[in-house]
Amino acid sequence: MDREDARKPPLRPGEYTPADYAEVVVRHAREAGVSPLLVMTVLHNEAYKPHHPLLERLWQWWKPGASFGVANMHRATFEQVRRTHGLPGRWQDLRDDPAFAIRAAALHLKDLDRSLPPRHVRRYTREELLALGYNTGERNMRAFARGVPPGPMARSYLRRFRTNRRLAAESLADDGRPSPPLTG
Repeated sequence: MDREDARKPPLRPGEYTPADYAEVVVRHAREAGVSPLLVMTVLHNEAYKPHHPLLERLWQWWKPGASFGVANMHRATFEQVRRTHGLPGRWQDLRDDPAFAIRAAALHLKDLDRSLPPRHVRRYTREELLALGYNTGERNMRAFARGVPPGPMARSYLRRFRTNRRLAAESLADDGRPSPPLTG
């Protein structure tokens, strides 16, 4: 599998920011046909834990069903995305390759978008429903679209998603390209 040049998240908690992957997010979101802002906001929502490969290996030892990568993807979800899109690589590669994890997340959001009914309750935007689907699964997303109220964990995810939109937009300023150095 060809790896993109995306640096691994830092080992120390608190030093990771999804903004480091803005260029990768823009590229893979556009390739998948989804909003870069949606993908980046999901990454901000999933940034609650350290994503360094060593820490994720230790976490997997303790909790074998844990999610991996900067996009926090579970094995079953990854396997579905891999089969649907013919992705190379394995689920474990998500923890070592942030660009691959972002690509898989963007493709998963594309798949969720395809399965979302065109009409849904007005309480949520389409992207909010997609984020809820990313967090709780396709079946739950479709139920929320019909008006079934989400539980407390999904509501918390949605609140963070709404809050993180601003951070995600700032992360994507300049279309994901690094800002020029300030001169003065």
